Amino acid sequence: MAEVAPLIEDRGIDEIYIELTDLPGAQDSVGHDPYGGVRAIAQEIRNNVRRATGLSCSVGVTPNKLLAKIASELDKPDGLTLLTHADLPSRIWPLPVRRINGIGPKAAARLQDLAIHSIGELAACGCDWLVEHFGASYGRWLNDAAHGRDDRPLATDSEPVSMSRETTFDRDLHAVRDRMALGAALDELVQQLARDLQRKGYTGKTVGIKLRFDDFNTVTRDLTLPEATAEAQAIRHAAGQCLKRVDLSRRLRLLGVRMAGLRHAGR
Repeated sequence: MAEVAPLIEDRGIDEIYIELTDLPGAQDSVGHDPYGGVRAIAQEIRNNVRRATGLSCSVGVTPNKLLAKIASELDKPDGLTLLTHADLPSRIWPLPVRRINGIGPKAAARLQDLAIHSIGELAACGCDWLVEHFGASYGRWLNDAAHGRDDRPLATDSEPVSMSRETTFDRDLHAVRDRMALGAALDELVQQLARDLQRKGYTGKTVGIKLRFDDFNTVTRDLTLPEATAEAQAIRHAAGQCLKRVDLSRRLRLLGVRMAGLRHAGR
């Protein structure tokens, strides 16, 4: 694939994002197809995958990563789907809200309680209304996602700027009544993060936590350490200090821990 399109974001063994915009021929029309050039490039990528692996793959060609994720699943298996923003009403809005990557089961259930089942119904909600019900950050993101807006660039750099681990709880947890469960969850996340850092040979100086409450408001807190570390004990202590700076009166549905300011160990 890199022979056809060198700008690639690797998302794992079965998912990648590829930048096609500036490739030679991407803007060409072929016959009566205004998108014939980019369609031909996408088909060449599919052919290369089949020759190299013997496997088929589904491709979504769209203006951004959010729509590409949805489009790649529309015509499975072995599909090639091209979408523009003009196709949102006919191809995207009839889909259930769970088809948007980032709307999980609890958010979908909350939307269903509010009589919002499809992406189109979500798009019809005002941004202020969504912010009122889901908090500023998540509410604005829901509005953007429903309208197919996503300005995330491809992450093609080989050097990460941060590493994180997070978990969404099966039930919302209370900071006092579920203190042991929350503590155990944070301990496990810290251990996982420390193992990730050590396995990949990184240390970091800035520890952060991420909390999402039952009203879908999300808060983060960071603490910069005097020395870079990849040790679980130091990360756990810093995460605990961050937690002390958060109002924990509401129940929690998500907890995450992050290490930023990464550098190679020993440097």
